Amino acid sequence: KTYEPIKQYPHFITFFFLSFSWKVQHLSEKLLYLELLKKREDSLEKQKVELNNQKSTLLKNFVYAKRKMTEEEEQFTREVTEFNNEYGLTSNRDLLIKNKVKTEINDLEKEAALLKSEMESMEHKNVQLNALQLQKNELKQDLFALQSKLQELEKVFREAKEITKDLEAEKVQVTEKPQTDPECLRLKKELENCKDDHWENVCETFQTEIEILQM
Repeated sequence: KTYEPIKQYPHFITFFFLSFSWKVQHLSEKLLYLELLKKREDSLEKQKVELNNQKSTLLKNFVYAKRKMTEEEEQFTREVTEFNNEYGLTSNRDLLIKNKVKTEINDLEKEAALLKSEMESMEHKNVQLNALQLQKNELKQDLFALQSKLQELEKVFREAKEITKDLEAEKVQVTEKPQTDPECLRLKKELENCKDDHWENVCETFQTEIEILQM
């Protein structure tokens, strides 16, 4: 019974090292994936900055185009009015103005639609970036949990080494006991003196006591 823990413990050590190796490999894979996500996040951040810059430029262009259109429309209206007044073509003035305004409105609507499409595209990329950030946070939590588990495994490993050391010392002590224990030596000597049949029962008793001490 004394040797049973010693025989069984190597299986526990083997299982422990296999589990520990798997945890370390899993942690390494998580760290690698987290690093890839970090690079991907940096790339998307750069794209986001570029998109924001493009958005700002487009908005400026839109405002400028709208203001320019208004100025041109006002200039055109003045020129048409002056021309009609000069040549007596007042009857055609309203039609010319309407056609000019209609053309300008169509151009402006096309430009606004293009700007809206580009802004929706940027919003979609921002959604992807937010999803990636959420996934990164989840992986960080998994990493912290694995690091905590790794610390626990290291603690168990240290305790296992101490237990193994104590068991080895106990094994040596138990093995050497029959050769060093005074009581064992005394019983062995008395047992050797039991030669005749009259002392047979006494010898058997001594033999039993020696076996008990050797356990």
